[in-house]
Amino acid sequence: MSLSDTFKVLSDPLRRNILVSLKNGRLTAGELSKNFNITPAALSYHLKLLRKADVIMEYKYKNLIYYELNTTVFNELIMWIKELGEKNEK
Repeated sequence: MSLSDTFKVLSDPLRRNILVSLKNGRLTAGELSKNFNITPAALSYHLKLLRKADVIMEYKYKNLIYYELNTTVFNELIMWIKELGEKNEK
């Protein structure tokens, strides 16, 4: 997914709140749904977009699916922002 697509996915406040919920470790959709007042279908939609943007990963363990942050994408964003700042300093 392109950088602009990643920013588009991150522009939604609910999706950013989902990421904040995942910052301390992986959670199931059921655990995530306790934090938000949305339908399971709506949560599934947002998780799908976050997975497609590669900002979260999913792991299956027994009959549960866990969601976890993919920090490599955020590291790439930080590097891009740093490069942008360096170009402005020259």
